[in-house]
Formats: sequence, structure tokens, C-alpha cells
Amino acid sequence: MERFASLIRTLDSTNKTTRKVEALAEYFREAEGPDKVWAIALLSHRRPSRPVNTRLLREWAAEVSGIPMWLFEESYHIVGDLAETIALVLPDRDQPTPLPSLAEYLADMVWLKSLDEAGKKAYVLRHWQQQGYYERFVFNKFITGGFRIGISQKLMTRALSAATGVAEELLAYRLMGNWDPQSVSFEHLVLEEREADKASRPFPFFLAHALEGQPADLGATDQWLAEHKWDGIRAQLIRREGRLFVWSRGEELVTDQYPEFEKLLPVLPEGTVIDGEILPFPKGQVGSFRDLQKRLGRKTISAKLLEKTPVILRAYDLLEWEGQDIRHLPFSQRRQHLDALIGPLSGEAGLPLDLSETMAFGQWEEAAQERNRSREVRSEGLMLKRKDSAYGVGRKKGDWWKWKVDPFTVDAVLTYAMRGHGRRSNLFTDYTFALWDEKQDGTRELVTFAKAYSGLTDAEFREVDAWIKRHTLERFGPVRSVQPEQVFEIAFEGIARSGRHKSGVATRFPRIVRWRKDKTIEAADSLQSLLSLIPDP
Repeated sequence: MERFASLIRTLDSTNKTTRKVEALAEYFREAEGPDKVWAIALLSHRRPSRPVNTRLLREWAAEVSGIPMWLFEESYHIVGDLAETIALVLPDRDQPTPLPSLAEYLADMVWLKSLDEAGKKAYVLRHWQQQGYYERFVFNKFITGGFRIGISQKLMTRALSAATGVAEELLAYRLMGNWDPQSVSFEHLVLEEREADKASRPFPFFLAHALEGQPADLGATDQWLAEHKWDGIRAQLIRREGRLFVWSRGEELVTDQYPEFEKLLPVLPEGTVIDGEILPFPKGQVGSFRDLQKRLGRKTISAKLLEKTPVILRAYDLLEWEGQDIRHLPFSQRRQHLDALIGPLSGEAGLPLDLSETMAFGQWEEAAQERNRSREVRSEGLMLKRKDSAYGVGRKKGDWWKWKVDPFTVDAVLTYAMRGHGRRSNLFTDYTFALWDEKQDGTRELVTFAKAYSGLTDAEFREVDAWIKRHTLERFGPVRSVQPEQVFEIAFEGIARSGRHKSGVATRFPRIVRWRKDKTIEAADSLQSLLSLIPDP
């Protein structure tokens, strides 16, 4: 545990990528096998679920520290991180004590869930007493189930490659899927070539960058193909050795979540890997991402759900053809193979597979016109792909670009605020916004519709924070209601009706565009104008 805590301390103290990779690689070279496996699990978001209620942790920490609960809560709101707050307020240990290994601690997280409250308290207090600050901080992260340290899986894979000599691309595959850190060895997970896994093995996904500047900057249009950017779940569909596998871009094997794809097994040739987008397809047309969310994370898919929210795979690339890896071929050639494969199947009723149409334009103005009609076809904009581009690994600039439509925007009123996290934990930076609900009798009231916490500069956040502290109406723990005086322009990518929200709508990816100091709240938008943005079903 001491070595892992030291690693976290190093990662937390630098923003240099090379230093983070060096520290991770050193850990993977020197740590024991089970600890290395658990480190990989934690850094790839495979952590045990929270074994202890955070309310109990706060109460125990206040008790051990000898401070009143109100003071602990105020400290927590200022620090902004429960694990860090507890580590800071606990008294220092008397002397260094040898600690269990990382693997032992994390195995305890699973076992701890089965204990009663007294047993959990005895375990937690005993280990707090034995640990130094950084060990406590890491231990608390495990206990709260919130272990996140800002290291991407790609960065971790790079460090693991440096430590083992195994190629990054191969590691990216080996770390995919459902493996159990409690039972798998480091050698089997990272070092061994597993023959049985070859059939289901996906390719690392190739990702696009958001278009910078104007599309005309990309050069002549005859070097590019375009298609709509569909808003679903990026996936690879694999047909090998008489079986069908579905992998999400999140590196999860999700075959069981989409049983309708089994219909494709007898019609796809052996040795086929298709890259595409899983889309909700109710009533034979593309639905909203909100429709698709009803299918996510379910262990079983009922017949009723299959009927209500069917899905299709909209294919846009072919990565393996007749058992051969064809990612090195130009995109235009891969698409010819894909069109030849799926074209004959398009007339077969009931098959959950179709093509994402490619388009060529004589002028970029034509592409812009097609982009402007994206919401009509339920897409997010256009994808621009260089005709001669190979299918790469990860996010690489130059060959694939996403040219999304401009977001929806409304002018909304700030009504509630909460403290931020991390470096903003001493500022009110998480905001709730409202719109006018215009009644039939001519009256109107403000109704909350979205939360946002990004989009302002640091100076603006400080200015808004100072205003909030002067204009607080009520306090609800870390939340304050404020006088409804400030108007902000809010942008969001999508909108759908929702019975879970008082406003009746849910927005996707809301964020602040600007502080409208030039507007009074009377000029803010109405809920009715927001509802008018929802596309017809």
C-alpha cells in the first residue's frame, strides 16, 4: 500500500505527462503481481463498489478527530473532497506501521460490505490509526468508492507498455472486457497470449477530433467523404469462429445487451469486423439518445423492452474482411467493401443493420447545407473523413474530423449555487438555472431546467461567487438559493421530454456560454420556447 500511495502522491504533484508515465512504469516494474493487477483495475475504472455509507464515515471522522459535526461539514464543503477532508482532520499516527498490500486492502473492500455497522467502524478506525496522510487519502478513496485521479487508460497503457515491452495496441485489447482483478494474474492479464480470446478480439477504436476553424482549411473537397455523425453507442460487431461479439467504445463486451444482433450471425461472412453506431430505432426511424439510455446497463433485456426500444447497428467502416485485417487500406476502399457486404442485406426485413450513407461534395458550402439539416435526420452534425486515411488507433489529428452543429442556446436565470470541487472547492461554481413558465392566466414563474458548472473564466467564477455570497436567500447544506437577478446564456447539445424533471425536459451536456450582464431576468427565455426546440417524434 505504501508504494501505491507514493505513486498517487507523485501523480498528484505533477502535470507533466512524461513524469506520470515514468512513475507508473516504475510502479509496474517494481510492485507485486496482485498489486499491479489492482492498480490496472483502478486506473481502468474497475473499482469495488462503496462498502460504507459516507454519512457514517463523516460521523466517525468527526468523532476520532474530536471536532463537532458542523465543523467537519464546513471543512468538507471548503475542501470539496471527502477522502481528503478525512485524511486532513484525523490525528497523526504515533509511529509508522507496516500496512497490508494494495491487493489485500481492495479484497477487504468486497468483504467489508458484509459486516454490520459496528464491524465496519472497528475496521475503518483501526486502519486510520495505522496510516499516514497519503495512505489514508487513498484508503478513503477506496472506502468512498470514488477513486479517480485524472489518469486516462491510454496513459496507463503507455506506461504498462514501457514497463513490460508489450505493444500498446496489444495491451489495449488485453485489458478490454470483463476480467476480475481478484482472480486474474498479472502474467495472464498482461503478458500471456490467450488463444481462446482471439475470436472475440476487437480493434482499438479510431477517434476523431473536433474540427478547428473552417472546413475549407482542409483543402479540396475531392479528398474527403462525409457522413452524418450519429448520436448513439460506438461499437464494433465481430463475427468470428461461428460466434458474434459486440464491443462498445468503452471497452466493454456488451453482446448480451443487444440480443437482436444474433439475427446477423447467419448472414455475415466469417472473419468480419464492422465499426458503427448502435442507435435506437423505434418505429423504423432513429430515436433520441434518451431512448437508448433505457437499454444501457441492464443485465437482462425483456421482450417488452426489445419491442419498445429496438436498436440497429448503423455501419460506417469495415476493419476485417474475410478474416484479413484491412485497417491499412484507404477509407474509400474499406467503404467499397462495406457497401458490397451490407448492400445486399438492406432489403431483408428485420435485420438490425444498415449503412451510414457517405456523401461527396463539390464545394464546402454544400457540406455546410447538409450539416444544417442534421437535426432533421437526428444526427449531431457531419463526420469528415479523408479518402486515403487508414484506420488508426486512438485520437489522431488530420484524417477524421467531427463537424458538429451549433448547440441550442437559451438565456436562463441563476437560482441555486453549490461549491465546486478540487481547486474550485472554495468557490460557488456549480449552478442551477431556471426559465419562465408562462401560465394561461398571464402569470409566470421561474422553473429550474438545467445545471451547469463550466464555461466561465476563473475571474468570472470569482465575481459570480462574490455576488452569490452577498445575495444568498437560503442555505440547504452546501447549496444556496440566490436572488433571481443574473442571466446567463446556456448551451446544450440535445433536448428531450422527461417526466423526472419539474420542467418536463432534459437537456444534454448543458454549459455556460456567457454571463448576460446586459439582460434583466424579465428578458430571459420561457419554458415554452425551450419545449418548442424538441423535435417531432
